[in-house]
Amino acid sequence: MSQSSPILLACPHCHRMNRIPSARLRDAPNCGHCQQPLFAGQPFDLDAASFDAHAQRGDLPLLVDFWAPWCGPCRAMAPGYAQAAGVLEPEAQLAKVDTEAQPQLGARFGIRSIPTLILFLHGRELARHSGAMPAAAIVQWARQHLPLLPDA
Repeated sequence: MSQSSPILLACPHCHRMNRIPSARLRDAPNCGHCQQPLFAGQPFDLDAASFDAHAQRGDLPLLVDFWAPWCGPCRAMAPGYAQAAGVLEPEAQLAKVDTEAQPQLGARFGIRSIPTLILFLHGRELARHSGAMPAAAIVQWARQHLPLLPDA
């Protein structure tokens, strides 16, 4: 993939697909539909309706935190996961799935303990980690499993 190759990217706000030249990923692109930033440096929430646009159709890796509001380790990891989003974007998008509100997604991916991080690309699971981690460990783990992308 050359630097000018377009990347398909789902908007974290309206979940519509955008085609962005890979060389422009670091230029703070906005969604062509809702005009919101495609990278906000924060994880975004996914539900069953929006999950596949990001995990299957997008060309960037998607790191998903499967969590629940009652889970102490999940709540403890949340600030570190948010920090990791600021570091890992635009190499990857970071999202969250509340397994209590979206039990069908938890079941679909066989989530047995939370928090569980799963890294996806084109609908394929690249890596999985269960258990809370601090921000630096999340970044290190994700980069260890991220595919090589063109320099943006």
